[in-house]
Amino acid sequence: MLPRDEQLRSALKTAASALKEGGPRFALAGSFALWVFGAPEPVHDVDFVVAEADAEAAATTLAEAGFDIERTPEDWLFKAHVGEVVVDVLHRVNGVAVDAEALAVAEDHDVLAIRIPVLPPTTVLIQKLRALGEHHCDFASLLPAVRAVRERVDWEQVRAATADSDFAVAFLVLADRLSITG
Repeated sequence: MLPRDEQLRSALKTAASALKEGGPRFALAGSFALWVFGAPEPVHDVDFVVAEADAEAAATTLAEAGFDIERTPEDWLFKAHVGEVVVDVLHRVNGVAVDAEALAVAEDHDVLAIRIPVLPPTTVLIQKLRALGEHHCDFASLLPAVRAVRERVDWEQVRAATADSDFAVAFLVLADRLSITG
């Protein structure tokens, strides 16, 4: 069996290739998107985003590529399994439907020798900070990633987009005090 990091990379490549070939439009998101920009390599799962209207098409494409599709109780994603690896395909992020405008901010990058759209660090950081709450508030895993991509982040945009989240504000105070934000 391949090591976990190779399994994740293989799942990322397989899913990205399938979506690139068969549609719908997508973007790499989450911790792997930050990894593209220099953050530590994730060890949990792979995240992609698709427009809410395209979620079923994405599930069909990934099923045809050999993934087992799991419909979760959460109504904002589905999971595509290959072996023990999970690819989360989100069509709603922080309670907001993904649409063409949300995908338009993605930038094309070579990821594991495949040119695919990747959400920029500012967008991913906003999403991660808006997801913080009483039941999930892990600054320790977020700090190394943010430190690695800090020069690519529009901090004013992050502050404006997360000002209503006490957890995000607390993280930004910590990042300020650690001289991460500039």
